[in-house]
Amino acid sequence: MKIQAVKGTRDFYPPQMAVRNYIQDGWKAASKRNGFEEYDGPIFEYLKMYQVKSGDEIVEQLFNFTDRGDRHLAIRPEITPTLARMVNQQINTLPRPIKWFSMPRLCRAERPQKGRLREFFQWNVDVIGIDDILADAEVIFTTIDYLRSAGLGPDDIKAKISSRRMLAAFLVGAGIAADKLDTIYPVLDKKPKLPPAAFNEMLLKVVSDENLVLKINDFMECDKLSDDDEWVDISDEVVAAYKELDDLFGLLRKMGVGDYCVYDPTIVRGLAYYTGPVFEVHDVKGELRAVCGGGRYDNLLKDFGGPAVSATGMGMADAVLEILLSERGLIDKIPATKSLDYFVAYTDSHLLQNAIELTAKIRESAKPDKTQNAEFSYKKGSFGKLLKQASAVNASKCIILAQEYIDKKELIIKDMQSGDQQSLTERDFLENL
Repeated sequence: MKIQAVKGTRDFYPPQMAVRNYIQDGWKAASKRNGFEEYDGPIFEYLKMYQVKSGDEIVEQLFNFTDRGDRHLAIRPEITPTLARMVNQQINTLPRPIKWFSMPRLCRAERPQKGRLREFFQWNVDVIGIDDILADAEVIFTTIDYLRSAGLGPDDIKAKISSRRMLAAFLVGAGIAADKLDTIYPVLDKKPKLPPAAFNEMLLKVVSDENLVLKINDFMECDKLSDDDEWVDISDEVVAAYKELDDLFGLLRKMGVGDYCVYDPTIVRGLAYYTGPVFEVHDVKGELRAVCGGGRYDNLLKDFGGPAVSATGMGMADAVLEILLSERGLIDKIPATKSLDYFVAYTDSHLLQNAIELTAKIRESAKPDKTQNAEFSYKKGSFGKLLKQASAVNASKCIILAQEYIDKKELIIKDMQSGDQQSLTERDFLENL
């Protein structure tokens, strides 16, 4: 019976693994140069953790099961609840700010489609313990810092930024009860994805006031921050949230990424747990799903039984990112999956043992700051065939043991890039490694 991979999952053959490593190495480098430390957690958690964060409806989107101890568990669909749990466990001993990043493998029981898989990797960066807009700016900057390093410019992507705090203050000021906001956010989140008539019909079902629907549309269709807008003075809380968002854009300009950032009030982020600035990165052409998204979530640690601690973060899945990088031609020239410093070959079968011994000595010479990748040929061959083998494994140099080795212990060393060739005794070669 021929068994296929499960739908919505991927096999990582060496070429695909090279792309995955390229992306994850970039994530890790951007995290570290911006001062984030790496963490991870278990691949499954108690199901209740995800229900606390996202509601009971999340159960249908998870791979969940009951273990032998009758415990209800779920394979992680995200890592933020794990982060909250871990921080809460050591909240009194962790120095602040807590700046952590992770690159977990996640699973969601969703219908696979372009840019959305049932199993994927996600880069998360979070800053916990800083109640200042500067933390939000650093998360957004770190996100753009990676995308910029991957070759994406402001003509390719935009970070669309809004504020749940400002949206909530506007809605309450316009007459919507605060306890109704959580039912409105998921609807507002659909505005960019629906025709205007369909969106208005859906919104009218939850606000029941046509004039209010018009006001909300006016608010969400404003394409720039301006204190001249009449809604800014609707309440002191709106004014405070507006100033916070304006300060955020000012910080991003100071950080040198202002040309990547735009104000877009249609960025709502449907989950109820966001409390302040929110953002998503989209391709400028608008052909793909959001590359990433995040925002401030000041209540999550408290919801998980910990103290009220400020937090902000971002998550970027690899699926949409890989499509975008591929479409922009930015992963076409990823280095070969296999790369060797030396390929040791031989022209006579009785030299195999010598080739094995030399290869082992090359590998043994490696130091923490300098690897020596070496491989030997399994079969003898002519010079031409041996050089083709060295080229096929992307070796920098090919070392050939031939008659010269038998006569004088001399190695023929061929530089595969320049074509230069020299002869060295085995002793001199090893001393100069």
